[in-house]
Amino acid sequence: MLKQIPTHLIAGPLGAGKTSLIHQLLAQRPAHERWAVLINEFGQIGLDAALLARDEDGLSFSEVAGGCLCCVNGAPFQVGLGRLLRKAKPDRLFIEPSGLGHPLSLLEQLGQAPWEGVLAVQPLLMVLDAAALAAGEPLADTQRDALPRAGLLVLNKSEGLDEAARARLQAELPLAPYWTSQGRLPFERLPQAEAIAANPAGALPDGPPPPAMVWRNTDEPICLIQDQPEGWSIGWRWHPSQRFDLLAIQQWLATVPWRRAKLVLHTNAGWLSANALQGQALHWQNSEWRKDSRLELIFAGAQDEAVLRAGMAACRV
Repeated sequence: MLKQIPTHLIAGPLGAGKTSLIHQLLAQRPAHERWAVLINEFGQIGLDAALLARDEDGLSFSEVAGGCLCCVNGAPFQVGLGRLLRKAKPDRLFIEPSGLGHPLSLLEQLGQAPWEGVLAVQPLLMVLDAAALAAGEPLADTQRDALPRAGLLVLNKSEGLDEAARARLQAELPLAPYWTSQGRLPFERLPQAEAIAANPAGALPDGPPPPAMVWRNTDEPICLIQDQPEGWSIGWRWHPSQRFDLLAIQQWLATVPWRRAKLVLHTNAGWLSANALQGQALHWQNSEWRKDSRLELIFAGAQDEAVLRAGMAACRV
């Protein structure tokens, strides 16, 4: 029976570096431990598991799409986490909620039934974009309200800040931050809770897996749209046989007013991934993901779906 699994909630706004931080932590996993990662994304396609993908035993990933982690009482979250725990039987669990989600609500509900006794929820870890904060970009209320509950504040992307800027930011925060870049964090710096008595664990939520998304033919993508008050997203999954022109993708994305872009693509230069906020250049990296090509764009408001579909399709080789 699964009991008292150390569980780390890695929260923070869009683009702060949550996925990069988890990637750095996974590289520090002891060989004898099994770790699991549950990822929520605002969009419906799911990119972070692909960005984190690595051919390594002892690691398990699962996704809950569409902002469902905003409410852990929702069936998609409960079934998704229950299935991950039964499959992976992890020694440690990481949960990455959407940057548009509500970390305080999630933190509080993870300590309640049906997870009480199954999960040992550790103090909240918040990842913030130090450069954005120094430039005066405000945090969403849902993120700012969570700061006083954090066990550790990681100020990522801090390499360009001088001491005066760091002092100004630190004065605005409820606790001294850990300054870093590229999501680097030593495993021993993870906030840990004091040992607590184990409560009896109840049955894990169960349910059928979500229906598989399949291609009608290899030339047509699966395209899904998400429309919520926090934003609008569109995402594609293309068959792995389809290839994309790297320059065409870059030129097309430069004409689109996205707020966030994540992509793993089979390109004319190989399998590559990128992850950027609006105004940032795409920095491509080699990707171990080979199952399909994925691209997700988040916007502040609704867009012309037909124009975006045509633009993406035109980038194929």
